[in-house]
Amino acid sequence: MPHIKTPDGISLFYKDWGAATAKPVVFIHGWPLDADMWEYQMTPLARQGLRTIAYDRRGFGRSDQPLGAYDYDVFADDLKAVLDALDLQDTTLVGFSMGGGEIARYLSRHGGARVGRVALVSTVVPFLLKTPDHPDGVDRGVFDQMVGGLEEDRPQFLTDFGKLFFGAGLLGSPVSAGIMQWTLYMALQASPVATIDCVRAFSETDFRPDLAAFKVPTLIIHGTGDKTVPANITAAAAAAALPEATYLRYDNAPHGLFITDKDRLTEDLSRFIRS
Repeated sequence: MPHIKTPDGISLFYKDWGAATAKPVVFIHGWPLDADMWEYQMTPLARQGLRTIAYDRRGFGRSDQPLGAYDYDVFADDLKAVLDALDLQDTTLVGFSMGGGEIARYLSRHGGARVGRVALVSTVVPFLLKTPDHPDGVDRGVFDQMVGGLEEDRPQFLTDFGKLFFGAGLLGSPVSAGIMQWTLYMALQASPVATIDCVRAFSETDFRPDLAAFKVPTLIIHGTGDKTVPANITAAAAAAALPEATYLRYDNAPHGLFITDKDRLTEDLSRFIRS
């Protein structure tokens, strides 16, 4: 399996589909999944002639799982390591959920080198946590409960979380039992340490200062039915701060729209990448 070694010695698994000369698209996965979550976007876009690349964040999937640290400066440096190792140019970055944070911090920390455009899909950018200067945010107790559930019974917590993630309810689910099992398997491959520490990272990191570094075309996509990462405090706020960005609202779509709305997402990304 192909891996990239970071400057601090961490081995990152990646998949790379398409010709080396094709326009590159780098996909950054969400919590607590891995690169495989992008199957329904990477495959058709690669068949359209793009070069689609995705990697497992440190601590997740097939990448190394060190004890620490799991913060966005480290994650942004790992993204830089991927772009540098593959010598990518004019890259489109696509980040889902906590993966949008990598994009925001990379743009500010590394000046947007090698990047031509970015897409934020159901992301935590610009800020999730409720604070005195962010009163509409999510109460810290919600994340404390997540950490407590993971520490007490990680498999059961992630099983229950998957239902919220995809908008499943008593009357049915927009995804199959197979999809639920597949994504649970992905989640359980992650390091318990990374899984817990990343809850703190994506909930407590304030990306509002990083928004000034968004100097490339930006696409924002979010479901109005997202109960995991509310659009009103994330996508809407990012769109307001980035007036030249394109903001696409997916009516009633849950957080996991990379599955529930996979064809629409792929089409919108394809159109944006080629525009």
